[in-house]
Amino acid sequence: MAESGHVSNGGAPDGHHADHHHGDAEFVVVANRLPVDKEVLPDGTVNWKRSPGGLVTALEPILRSQTGAWVGWSGIADSDDNPDIEGIDIHAVPLSTREIAEYYEGFSNATLWPLYHDVLVKPEYHREWWNTYVEVNRRFAEKAAEAAGEGAIVWIQDYQLQLVPKMLRMLRPDLRIGFFLHIPFPPVELFMQLPWRTEIVEGLLGADLIGFHLPGGAQNFLFLARRLAGQATSKGTVGVRSRFGVVQVGFRTVRVGAFPISIDSGDLDTKSKSKEIRTRAAALREELGNPKTIMLGVDRLDYTKGIDVRLKALSELLAEKRIDPADTVMIQLATPSRERVDSYVRMRAGIEQLVGNINGTYGNVGQPVVQYLHRPVPRDELIAFFVAADVMLVTPLRDGMNLVAKEYVACRSDLGGALVLSEFTGAAAELRSAYQANPYDLDGVKDAIEAAVEQSTQEGRRRMRALRRQVLTHDVAKWAESFLGALASTTETASDANRGVHLVTGSESGTDS
Repeated sequence: MAESGHVSNGGAPDGHHADHHHGDAEFVVVANRLPVDKEVLPDGTVNWKRSPGGLVTALEPILRSQTGAWVGWSGIADSDDNPDIEGIDIHAVPLSTREIAEYYEGFSNATLWPLYHDVLVKPEYHREWWNTYVEVNRRFAEKAAEAAGEGAIVWIQDYQLQLVPKMLRMLRPDLRIGFFLHIPFPPVELFMQLPWRTEIVEGLLGADLIGFHLPGGAQNFLFLARRLAGQATSKGTVGVRSRFGVVQVGFRTVRVGAFPISIDSGDLDTKSKSKEIRTRAAALREELGNPKTIMLGVDRLDYTKGIDVRLKALSELLAEKRIDPADTVMIQLATPSRERVDSYVRMRAGIEQLVGNINGTYGNVGQPVVQYLHRPVPRDELIAFFVAADVMLVTPLRDGMNLVAKEYVACRSDLGGALVLSEFTGAAAELRSAYQANPYDLDGVKDAIEAAVEQSTQEGRRRMRALRRQVLTHDVAKWAESFLGALASTTETASDANRGVHLVTGSESGTDS
């Protein structure tokens, strides 16, 4: 069997794994995690249940409608499980404890994550982490090459796998490859700190289409691609208004564009109207002593989320008597996250101290001002919280999109509630009718919270109606469709680099003005 430059897997007798041309999937998703979570039942049997993420929701129907495969890690160290999901071919990439520490907790979450989030915490640069990142990315690329049929579409997801597009192209030049970054892409000056900046940019340029949440991220990348990879981009396609920029890589044309991700808003809208959820939301208000105002924060416990910002703002509003502790309750749901990383341990302690200070100063027995839960909350319970909350506080210092803001809006068919939103979320570009604030300007955050608390019913309905129009029209299916539609049409632009601006994505009309 001729190897033709492909990586061999040691000539399996049936030829199925002998070289990389034997998959039959027409559409392959490559993500750090598989779309399932493992549960071990009391009797010891193992059950894989579908994980609740938005990406799974969006891509599952597409995977099922054709021969679909998903390449990812099971989330468990040293596991060779290959879970079974009906209708989707699963290809698990096993990771050792060391690889998880160096590729995932190390390079992905202690180097790239802080670098891409405005260096809120200092990124760490370790060569051994980088070497493991390269090695693990290679394994993902090989698995994807194995799963994909001739000419298949492969969609690679997120910052953990930025080298996979180039590696996969070298293994399988016949594939159509897309890459989407789910976190912000940093300004050029910050990105240039990275010792492996050229390798990352070249890794991404292995794709035919590279997607970001915002035009600004796409601009940053285009600038870097020209500077680091030494390519000239076609003139006139990189104006701030353009939908796509184009980078020439040898004979290939790579398109770069903005595709703001969304949620399954129709499903949330329906669920939030159900009798069970409505009853639970009313019971929540009752349990909290029927306060005039319920504020809500829902976040992964992460230093990018600005949980401390809203707590400090609340504390000062109470001190200045602009908010009455007797008729206000703030609920902060903080899902545990990366609990082994030092900066997260310190941050958690700081937040819990702020909560204690506010309750110690302004609370009463049986009536704390802040109700803080550091644990995951079931989906239906979360929807009930959204329905019950008068003011939703979304105050990240930097966030690629922030889907919680969109989820809250999708749950408010009653047109009640108000959204306080940081300008430094991707969502701010679309959710113009929120009370927007700069999270670094505490007085601005306080004013936004006060305005949201004090808004008239009429003003609240006007804003919520506009927010809902945006969120219900641009849902996650439309996001996936617009990205995959652009990826499918990439061949047409291959011959002419100057055509890369004609395609319009699902976020057209007014969302980026």
